[in-house]
Amino acid sequence: MLRRDAGRSGRERRIMIGGEVPSYHAGRRTYHADTCAPMAEAARGGEIHMEALARGTYPGRRLRSGDLEGLRSVGFWDAARPQSWGLPWHRNEGIEITLQETGGTAFRVGRARRNLEPGDMAITRPWQAHCLGDPAVGPGRLYWLILDVGVRQPHQAWHWPDWLVMAGPDLRELTRYLRQNEEPVRKASVEMRRCFSKLGDTVSGAGGESTVSRAAIYVNELLLLLLESLRESRLRLSPSLSHASRSTKMFLERLAEDPAEPWTLETMAAHCGLGVTRFTHYCREITNQTPMQYLNHLRIERARNLLRAAPDRSITEIAMACGFSTSQYFATVFRRCVGVSPKSFRARG
Repeated sequence: MLRRDAGRSGRERRIMIGGEVPSYHAGRRTYHADTCAPMAEAARGGEIHMEALARGTYPGRRLRSGDLEGLRSVGFWDAARPQSWGLPWHRNEGIEITLQETGGTAFRVGRARRNLEPGDMAITRPWQAHCLGDPAVGPGRLYWLILDVGVRQPHQAWHWPDWLVMAGPDLRELTRYLRQNEEPVRKASVEMRRCFSKLGDTVSGAGGESTVSRAAIYVNELLLLLLESLRESRLRLSPSLSHASRSTKMFLERLAEDPAEPWTLETMAAHCGLGVTRFTHYCREITNQTPMQYLNHLRIERARNLLRAAPDRSITEIAMACGFSTSQYFATVFRRCVGVSPKSFRARG
């Protein structure tokens, strides 16, 4: 799980903290590999009952190397009373399927806001920021499954773990449903709710020495039930949701939040998982500008705002804050885009 913190980095990149924990930066937001610390702390303090099988930074009993590779976390929490914590904005390292069995939880994904009610199931993809709690979670029992399918961008090919036994055509169909539909919340079938319950029993230790085998069986069953549910719902799929142009558009939207990073054409393309030629093509298609032209446009727009809002800051300070390496280059680009020098623009008020 990648948790959002405040930051000023304009590009989303993976770094290592202490050699172990990955982070991703996007605009003014920083996503750290989460420890789910609020939930873990509540479990240690007896505020909730929490059980999980996990690897990486997720809390729970450790999965051994080679066991259920790709499974990041599966488990549940059970809160008997309102809590003082929530799970802040984060992204996951894989696709997450969440079931609200009892009670309710405030849930936000992107700009959508929902209250998960009993039987509601939320599905989020790795590129979808979401949070639980408003800001704290309420009483209830909530299950989750996080499965890494090797993607971070919408257009990338999914690679399911090899311990899944679904037939190839079924797995491809499930992938298509999940890639080309992003309705965040749907009702779980009775069978799916029972499957989550069996997963909960398994991670609680009811599987004994066969815990890993039972978990594999129930995850396979859950995904098959999910496929059948998606088939029955007759969703209208949108291939554009899994197109490389969408990955580019998402990046450009985040870039607008803070364009001051020292971006190059190559690093922008790499961020999207695209080659320079394809990235440039989609950027032109979306903005009618080359990537560097669009980046300079964003920087100049930010500079215009700062020149008006921060009269005490020098033009050189503003140039640096907007990502320009020198005040001379800033003045050249500003005059080309705005028609006057930064000094004249500020004097006009």
